[in-house]
Amino acid sequence: MTDLDLSVIIVNYNVKDFLYQCLKSLEKASEVAVINGFSTEIIVIDNNSTDDSISYLKPYFPDVKFIQLKENYGFGRANNIAFKHSHGRFILILNPDTVVEENNLLKMLQYMKSNHEVGAAGCKVLNADGSFQLGCRRGLPTPWASFTKLFGLQSLFPNSELFGKYNQTFRSIDESYYIDVLIGAYMFVRREAFESVGGFDEIYFLYGEDIDLCYSIQQKGWKIAYYHETSIVHYKGESTRRSSIKELYHFYNAMEIFSKKYFNSSRIFLLILKLGITLRTIFAYINKYKRQIVIILLDLLSLNIAIMIGTYYKFGGIFNLPDYAYPTVLIFVSIIVFSSMVAVGEYFEGKSTIRRTFFGLMLSFFILSSLTYYFKEYAFSRGILLFTIGFTTLTSGIFRFLLSMYDRISGKESDRRIAIVGINEQTEKIINQLKSGEARNVNLIGMITNENSIKNFEIGVPVIGNIKYLPKLIEQFGLSEIIIADPNINKSELLKLISSISDKNVKFHLVTEYEDLLASRIINDVSKTESLIHKYNILKLRFKILKRTFDLMSSFFLLTIGLPLVYLLSENRTKIIEGIWKVFIGKFSLVGLYDTGIEKPMIGKIGLTGLAQISKTEGLNPKIIKDLNEYYIINYNFSLDVDIIIKHFFRK
Repeated sequence: MTDLDLSVIIVNYNVKDFLYQCLKSLEKASEVAVINGFSTEIIVIDNNSTDDSISYLKPYFPDVKFIQLKENYGFGRANNIAFKHSHGRFILILNPDTVVEENNLLKMLQYMKSNHEVGAAGCKVLNADGSFQLGCRRGLPTPWASFTKLFGLQSLFPNSELFGKYNQTFRSIDESYYIDVLIGAYMFVRREAFESVGGFDEIYFLYGEDIDLCYSIQQKGWKIAYYHETSIVHYKGESTRRSSIKELYHFYNAMEIFSKKYFNSSRIFLLILKLGITLRTIFAYINKYKRQIVIILLDLLSLNIAIMIGTYYKFGGIFNLPDYAYPTVLIFVSIIVFSSMVAVGEYFEGKSTIRRTFFGLMLSFFILSSLTYYFKEYAFSRGILLFTIGFTTLTSGIFRFLLSMYDRISGKESDRRIAIVGINEQTEKIINQLKSGEARNVNLIGMITNENSIKNFEIGVPVIGNIKYLPKLIEQFGLSEIIIADPNINKSELLKLISSISDKNVKFHLVTEYEDLLASRIINDVSKTESLIHKYNILKLRFKILKRTFDLMSSFFLLTIGLPLVYLLSENRTKIIEGIWKVFIGKFSLVGLYDTGIEKPMIGKIGLTGLAQISKTEGLNPKIIKDLNEYYIINYNFSLDVDIIIKHFFRK
């Protein structure tokens, strides 16, 4: 018989900021439990983190037992290892990205001691905004429950027991009852129940372990319970704002393992799962870009209506162009206009503007007018073309104006959801002045820490995550502005993160004083761009497309027709051909950055040639090469690539 009442086990992986908050909350909760006669221990097992979690946190929490693993064993296996070092009659499996109530451990211990039939129990789990996480009390993922979940029937009929089985949406969150599955972020397990099933099944690496453990415990005759009278906050839990694309794939892999283990490898079930996940993925992408998609569809609709109106007035009917013109004209003109809009940065690069729309349509007019000289059979009327572009310019401008007005009326434009990166001496000043100066339209969501800072969490604003997970945090919390308030932040890592979210309408401010923030905001409002993201041309969609197209065409030419030139002009032919092949498959770029071997390029790809390569690189120190690389990614355009290629061959 063990001599402790409770062992709390936490598996950590590179989230020392979350873990700090979690352990601080557990300290208070443990004190309450001890005062009421219960003994506890806390075990943190680290899956080979690279952020020095253990060495940093050990001095703050001397009573915590830290276990350092030499590799990442995954969630289930790490918990099993920690379990062998535990001594509690009850085991709390807890995520590091949680904060527990002061009375949480006490209430759960009292509940478990009073309900001997319960092998595992969970409590109410909340998101950071106080909303309820549906995943904390679930039914078994049977084929029917999984079908209703994936195909949206649960969302359409949440109060129906028939359709709401997976997340138990038909039941009250303010009552306690038996369920089938708990969330892996919080599982209060009886030791003998955990031992009876052999712990977590280690075949799962991520997702699915919680379902399997709960099902196995029930198979041994125990009950699984949801206890509503205490709660925790789970910061990285399921949220209405969080993207579910990657989670869907993890969910499918876990369900495949589970179904093969318990549902006799049902192919129909797996087929339904895969179909549902594919549809949900498509819907997730549509939802992610829904505003841009609406604008594009409105522009193209306006364009084709204009063609029909022009045709009606010129030829007496909306479809009176020659028969061979349909559907070629409608499709081709739409493609030209769409491509022109992308080329000027109107679609998928921040907020849509009337100015970029005008330039995009003028570019379309120039291209279409030029093409009629080469394709005389399609030169029906330049008057129709002029009317089409003019009409589309007017209607597209009106669309954008109305959308802007809607944003203002609905509060989307004024309600700024802000997070601050960095905890330092200036942070508190910025927070106080933000709250006092712009309280009407500022919604300060929380702090984002970096690798170097866990200094003071008592500044009245919650920590919502680490900068490594910036893309996820932006989606999870619906952030519209990020204030970078740490002057020591690693700029290379920051730019890599920014490059991964260049398609999102988020404004970045690199500031150390409140006055810097105001200046940055004015510049952003005037230019309608996101300063840090759009400072780098190489991150813009139109330049990405242009650069990749040029790389594909040039590398294909050099590997086929131009291969004799490569042999004629190259000394190390094997190395050059290998490099060209890497350009073709997308690992390198024909013109790009120089790899010093000391520090990886911030963003962009290594080039076969580039600004640093056409210089005498052996005479340049790493700082100069880094500056040349940064100049290239800031000022990238096609003509710069052409200039570099010309200089490369002249130098040869």
